[in-house]
Amino acid sequence: MLSDQLLKEKISAVVSGLAALRDEGKFNEPNLDGSTGDYVSFDSWEWPQGVGLYGLAQLWLRTGDEESKTLLEDWYTKQLDQGLPKLNVNTTAPMLALSLLWGKTKEEKWFKPMDDWANAVLSMPRTKIGGFQHNVSDKINDNELWDDTLFMVALFLASYGEQSGRRELVDEAVFQFLVHTHYLCEPETGLWFHGWSFDGNHNFARARWARGNAWISAGVLDLLELADIGEGNKRFLIAVVTAQINTLMKYQAETGAWHTLIDDDSSYEEISATAAFGYAMMKGARLGIGPESWREAGLRALDAVLANIDENGTVQNVSYGTRMGHDLQFYKDIPLEPTAYGQSMALLCLVEALNHVK
Repeated sequence: MLSDQLLKEKISAVVSGLAALRDEGKFNEPNLDGSTGDYVSFDSWEWPQGVGLYGLAQLWLRTGDEESKTLLEDWYTKQLDQGLPKLNVNTTAPMLALSLLWGKTKEEKWFKPMDDWANAVLSMPRTKIGGFQHNVSDKINDNELWDDTLFMVALFLASYGEQSGRRELVDEAVFQFLVHTHYLCEPETGLWFHGWSFDGNHNFARARWARGNAWISAGVLDLLELADIGEGNKRFLIAVVTAQINTLMKYQAETGAWHTLIDDDSSYEEISATAAFGYAMMKGARLGIGPESWREAGLRALDAVLANIDENGTVQNVSYGTRMGHDLQFYKDIPLEPTAYGQSMALLCLVEALNHVK
């Protein structure tokens, strides 16, 4: 029987698992500046850790968990003391949780680094029509849009823009969601492709990649909470995420999970996306955006997430960081590796589930 107490125990375990993550040398991914890329260890400033910090921030804000707040404050203090990395799409991800921390505490030391970063984001390279080019620490992706960008950059702009009164940042976040919707959302299904290239005007492998779709389902619903985006934009993006989720429900496996390629059941079941889908479906139902069937599907996803949390609080069966694939087999070959975003997406799902159990 699923209970409030069980969820709280799992949440505590997942937080411990997140803080304990360390790079064990499995992956050699040097950055463009010659530094070592660490996409696993909790104390590294990169996008997986940024998503992990967001999960901690949401846990703290929704439950008052002081351990999470302390982890956040200690992490950012250490990072700012040693100096921040170069700005790109992925290194922007940790700024989202910082904006939530600052928004609640108004601690002065967080303000200038965040404000300076937001100003620099507005000058990042752009593709045609103004979408942010998906440049990251280890690669320049010329003329490419990726669905990841919205979660890594646009949510920060929306959150910080709303809390600081900088309307231009919120407007930029909304613009990025609209541009990416135009090029990445498949009208026939509501599902999203991983990326778009203006060099040849195509969606690469036309991969309906689960975690990429998860950035959208969770990201749209969080955008609606993080900022006032205007009634017209809100109605449009609700229609976008509703179409996506209604299609996603058709592909949910018997286990409650989704395959890493949503429409290919020969690809492995992947838990980070499953957690984010479960989060979005439960949250969408709670907010009255979707029907009761969303909540039921979200609870089945929750069961799959719980089944993949080991005795150390580590979320298993999470696909490693995924570059742009030029064929579908590429996605099926991505290795499984515990990551901060896997921990964070599980946290979002578990914390949301507190609203749905007695």
